[in-house]
Parts: sequence; structure tokens; C-alpha cells
Amino acid sequence: MRGGLERSWTGTPPPPPSIGGMLEIRGLTRRFGDRTAVDDIAMTVPSGELVGFVGGNGAGKSTTMRMVMGVLEPDAGQIRWNGAPVTPADRRRFGYMPEERGLYPKQPVLAQLVYLGRLQGLDAGRARRSAQELLERFDLAARGGDKLESLSLGNQQRVQIAAAVIADPRLLVLDEPFSGLDPTAVDSMAELLQDHAARGAGVLFSSHQLDLVERLCDRLVVLHAGRVVAAGTVEELRTSAGVRHRLRTGSDASWVRGLGWLQVDDVHEGSAVVRLADPEDSDRLLREAAGRGRVYELSTVVPTLAEVFREVAA
Repeated sequence: MRGGLERSWTGTPPPPPSIGGMLEIRGLTRRFGDRTAVDDIAMTVPSGELVGFVGGNGAGKSTTMRMVMGVLEPDAGQIRWNGAPVTPADRRRFGYMPEERGLYPKQPVLAQLVYLGRLQGLDAGRARRSAQELLERFDLAARGGDKLESLSLGNQQRVQIAAAVIADPRLLVLDEPFSGLDPTAVDSMAELLQDHAARGAGVLFSSHQLDLVERLCDRLVVLHAGRVVAAGTVEELRTSAGVRHRLRTGSDASWVRGLGWLQVDDVHEGSAVVRLADPEDSDRLLREAAGRGRVYELSTVVPTLAEVFREVAA
């Protein structure tokens, strides 16, 4: 070590130091003419967490990400990093993958990764080592000398994410990073994002693949018509959607529609999905059903993330 004695490590190596920080968005608003694309939203991306940004087309996800990265100026609100307004110097330590992919199609893959790494402050040797390691990780080491346009779209996507992470960013902002990837590439990408989060980087990414978001993310932010309509962990969002029960009987279950103390979501022949105002009403429902014939099932239904999304974004 510089300025001291060399020390050897005989146990489990300590984890690398945290490289992240806290991104805070407060009251962020952006208008395009008469249309408000982002409307007074607030959210955080803590160090070491993967945050999924979910919403339909036109919900305002890409516009929000562009404002975080300084591509667009907000009309109102604040973007803060570690408690202070974000600066250009802060943004140089952010990794960004835009919706419109931004690499050079006619340039060799390795050369442009090294160039982008140097733009982000790496020296030539470190930039080359980092680029080669990333290409090996994505099974592209043999294609480093090829022009980007000669690669398949999925492999171009791999190079794009390599460009975003090459300088070990403190925050990753990724717009649809899994789009167009095959299952193997999705797994590699997911592992890469988890590795960066484990080292302390915050990760904000948008995706329409809700099953993937549900599997990867520590928390989610759901955007609809430019506003945050739900936020929290997957479990918190599921709980907020309300507990449902599925009843299966040996006869037509449409009689549940006549019970004023529950809400009916669906009835199909001998099956019904209902919501109870009080969990203890499950016994009451069971007695009602048993008095009308055979009961095959009364169970709790856990809503999927897709069902939660459809409900809050309706």
C-alpha cells in the first residue's frame, strides 16, 4: 500500500467499496407544447438497488431518464445526487443506455468501447482491459475488430450495455436494456446489472417485460400518463391491490353476486374470484358456499405484477 506497510489477506476478501449514491427526483415536470409528458413525479434510486421503471408507451419513462442524464431540461422540479443538485461532473459517472441506441455502426466494436471509456475518464490501458473483459463476458471477444453494423441486433445490444458500464458507473440509467435479447443474453444482462448493484451502484431501468422486472427489482415505480401511480416493492404493490379469494364449487357460483359484503371480480361457471372487506369473511363465504353444495376450493389469490399494473394504470 502507498505510504504504509504491505499487508496480506488470508481470509475471505472484503467486498469492493461502494461506488454508488442516492438519486432523488422531486416534483419533476416536463411539457412539450400543450402536452405534459412528465407531471410532478417523485422517486428515488438508492445505492445498491435495482429499480424497475414500468409504464405503457408514452407514460413518460424515457423523458424522465433523459432529464436525469441532462439530455432534456425539466420545466420544474429537482434532480439530486447525494443530497445536492446533480452536476455535469456527477453525470460523467453515470452510465446511460438511451432508447435510441447511440453507437457508431461503421466503427470497430473494441475501438469504440475504448474510445467511450476514455471519454469517461479511464486511461487507455484500463479502458482496453475493461472493454475486453466485457466483450468476453458477452461472448463477443472474437468480434472486437468487427464493425458494429456487422453484428446481429442482439449482439449490438450487448455492445451498447458494455458502453454504459465500461467506466464502473455510480448510477446506471437504462431504457429498455432487455429489448430484442434472447433468453441467454437476458440472463447475462441481468447478472451484470446485479453485479453492479452488489458493488453499490444504483440501477434504474425501464422494461415492458414485467416478469423480468418482478424477478430482478428491489422496488418498482409505475408511471401512467406522466404521473407516478404506484411505487414500492413487488410485495407492497401486490398487497395494495387487495387480497382476492378463489372459490370453486360443484355448481354455478353466480350466486356470489348477490352477496353485498364482498366484491366480485370474476365468475365463470363453478368458479368465482372475489375480494373480501374483512379477511375473517372467508369463513362466512365458506359457510355460504357449503350450504349450497360441494366446495372444492377456497384459496387466497396472489395477483401477478401484470394484474397490479393493469389495475393501477387503468
